[in-house]
Amino acid sequence: MPRLVRNLFIFILIITFIMAFSSSYLSLSIDNLAYVLAIGIDKGNDNRLEVSFQFSNTKSATESGTSEKTPPIIDSVEAPSLSTAVNLMDTYMGKELNMSHCKVIIFSEEIASEGISEEIYTLINDTQVRPSANIVISKCTAKNYIEKTSPELENLISKYYEIFTNSSKYTGFKPNATIGDFFNSLICKTCEPVAILGGLTTEQPENQGNNHIQENYNVKANQTPIEGENGSENVGIAAFKDDRVIGELCALETISFLIVKNQVDRFLISIPDPDDSNSYIDIYLTPKNATTVKVDTSSSSPYIKVKTSFTGKIYSMSDDSKYLEPDTLNHISESCNQYLESVLTDYLYKTSKDFKSDINGLGKYALGNFFTTQDFDSYNWSNNYQNAFFEVEVDSSVKSGMLITET
Repeated sequence: MPRLVRNLFIFILIITFIMAFSSSYLSLSIDNLAYVLAIGIDKGNDNRLEVSFQFSNTKSATESGTSEKTPPIIDSVEAPSLSTAVNLMDTYMGKELNMSHCKVIIFSEEIASEGISEEIYTLINDTQVRPSANIVISKCTAKNYIEKTSPELENLISKYYEIFTNSSKYTGFKPNATIGDFFNSLICKTCEPVAILGGLTTEQPENQGNNHIQENYNVKANQTPIEGENGSENVGIAAFKDDRVIGELCALETISFLIVKNQVDRFLISIPDPDDSNSYIDIYLTPKNATTVKVDTSSSSPYIKVKTSFTGKIYSMSDDSKYLEPDTLNHISESCNQYLESVLTDYLYKTSKDFKSDINGLGKYALGNFFTTQDFDSYNWSNNYQNAFFEVEVDSSVKSGMLITET
């Protein structure tokens, strides 16, 4: 009899567990979820926001397989807040929105100029949103950016969103700006946030003179001379002061940002030819050592010294090049040093005087000058950064990139 009672108890326990968890299992089934790949946030007409959601088209992917492109689904809703927009879209889709696969959040330049802290806090507070999701500030509407994004080398848009920032490591033309980093910078006392600058490839670049080589380094999103099927592009940085966008950085300035941040592995740059003032030499540079920063806060005008070093290989060649001669290489190395020192100095003063925003987080190097957090707060780094003076030192060693040597 006790054995029968025990078996009956076990049977009832199993049935109870099955009934308790069957409903939650069904509610979390893939068939009951709508997976969001990207979120676009614009200024609304009748409400504060117009929020666009890009969904993965799982039905199309199942029918066509992965060998063909699967067109995503894009739906928009106007709402007073991001949370309300999600709730309304849940109702419309008939499925619960799932943010765990969201790779990118796009804000229009218009809404970003008014402040986006409320949306950032809402997204960070959502446990499904990954801190690695990238933030893009679009020169066009966020909805238009999403609609025009059509990668040529990827069948799945989710794969493109996952890897499109990889080029920051070997070109330096855009940062890898995530919502996690943005939030940390937003609440930080020693730095300010940045985001990727996005736009459309349909815009024609403005005529910047005859110096066509340097034009490629002065472009930003909406200005590149690129033509292709992918209608969107990402070049440059959107700089913030608190939660408002206050300026933009071109490709060359973005390289400078990444150099100071120690976030670029290699990059191509055009420097003035020391033997011909009308010509430029293409050099591929690789950081030799990590960039070092020292900050003197003995006065209300911080004195900031930045030191960096590179090894380089010459990429541009001509039939009369003498890039194997030591004197020529020394002259090119010196020209590279002078050029980069000028570029980095101009960039740093732009962040200080024009933006008044420490987007590189140089304030963290000043923390060691103070005994307590209260002392640092009293120094008021955020305001004093605009009074900063900079000294930049670059040490480059350029070698010939020729594989065949002179005989």
